[in-house]
Amino acid sequence: MLRRFAVIIAVLIILWQLVVWLTQAPAFILPPPYDVGQALVRHFDEIMFHASVTMVEIVLGLLLGCTIGALSAWAILRFRHVRNWFLPVLVASQALPVFAIAPVLMLWLGFGMGSKIAMATLIIYFPVTAALYDGLRNTDSGWINLARIMGASNHTALKYIRLPAALPSLGSGLRIAAAIAPIGAVVGEWVGSSTGLGYLMLHANARTQVDLMFAALLVLAAFAVFLYFGIDYLVKRTVFWQSETNLETT
Repeated sequence: MLRRFAVIIAVLIILWQLVVWLTQAPAFILPPPYDVGQALVRHFDEIMFHASVTMVEIVLGLLLGCTIGALSAWAILRFRHVRNWFLPVLVASQALPVFAIAPVLMLWLGFGMGSKIAMATLIIYFPVTAALYDGLRNTDSGWINLARIMGASNHTALKYIRLPAALPSLGSGLRIAAAIAPIGAVVGEWVGSSTGLGYLMLHANARTQVDLMFAALLVLAAFAVFLYFGIDYLVKRTVFWQSETNLETT
């Protein structure tokens, strides 16, 4: 795995450098990898400070989004009135662009960390809710009927049948949430903030420090990749009965 990552990173750096050479783009438009590496070393402490703020926002948003999303999926499944009234609103809410929501959250929650956590929570909430709801409602009806014949309550069927059967779908939703979680936090920092990688990138761009902007962007991308594969590892350990060998082709 580490060797594969090293090869991928090396290939991307080579392609990046080739694009710089072929296009002859000036450094203030597309800095070469060496300049970005120098900026990362030169501003390491500053980047890590802002990165720690963004990481806290992303992780807290991920936890809140997953928790609220799981509760919403259960309520949509369990209560017909919630499903009939809330599900269309949930789907329609995804038509609103995050840039339109960010200023409103800034107005309500201020320019602190709360509005960025709320942005990350909102952008994570839908994929987790939709994935878990699909998994819960698509549980094999034969298993549910057998549980009812044996006298199992709705709570018991949910705990021992529906939820384990829905874990693969939930895992897919969590992977998507991990990939898009940084978007909410960074968009919130772009709209209004004094800390975070989004703030650092915005101000580096305003000062034409494009190498610093790219360095902050690379740190953000690295954290998103780490978060994705971390969640993917936990999902595979939790849903240990789901094999990927059936997906492989010869």
